[in-house]
Amino acid sequence: MNSKRIAGIFIFLLFIAVIISSRPALAQNTGGVRMPIPKIAFDIEEATTPKDVALSLQILFLLTILTLAPSIMIMMTSFTRIVIVLDFIKRALTLQQMPPNQVIVGLSIFLTIFVMSPTLVKINDTALQPYLKGDLNSEQFFDKGMQPMREFMFKQTRKKDIALFIDLAKIEKPKNESEVPTHCLIPAFMISELKRAFEMGIYLFLPFMVIDMIIASALMAMGMIMLPPVMISLPFKLILFVLVDGWNLLVYEVVRSFG
Repeated sequence: MNSKRIAGIFIFLLFIAVIISSRPALAQNTGGVRMPIPKIAFDIEEATTPKDVALSLQILFLLTILTLAPSIMIMMTSFTRIVIVLDFIKRALTLQQMPPNQVIVGLSIFLTIFVMSPTLVKINDTALQPYLKGDLNSEQFFDKGMQPMREFMFKQTRKKDIALFIDLAKIEKPKNESEVPTHCLIPAFMISELKRAFEMGIYLFLPFMVIDMIIASALMAMGMIMLPPVMISLPFKLILFVLVDGWNLLVYEVVRSFG
């Protein structure tokens, strides 16, 4: 084993030596111009001017936004309701590994993009494109971009939840939607989404609970107490779900709930 390692090291060093010795020939073939090798450097120096400090803070802020991007997606879009409802149907069918969590999350992401597409198009037309053209500064871009998101969240948020966070923040009661702070609207939107998702989950559980109760009663009547009812009810649940085209109905109702 040691001889093989020594032979490998010797061949590697010989290869490096051939490359180094061939550099003049390469330079002659290219007319005396050598291929430039870029130097990559990342220096951290002390900020000496207010402009340097502002630039450093902007970079830090952007890095923070990129880190929190998944959380922002969950907090301000339809993802929360969709992924919870899909997980509820998985539990109602008493399925452990099918479909996998990656499939559930992936489907939730694409349904979120579908539901949020009108809002994203509006953000692109009113905020992103004017900002790229230089017609808006950073503050105007943020305000214009948040406006479609606020409109979407207001449509899905209960007034009761908004009033809760307004009261907790101890601020004056807003006269209209434009006076509602975003830091109060986002958590209100989230708990509204959780409530709606759990309501839909309960409706999903009811027909499958009926099947479980019927199977359990039939097994007890036949004296088969030791047989787990889940083993018998699972095929019936799957048959019912497939016969009624469950995924089509489920996705239709979930997407329609955002109308």
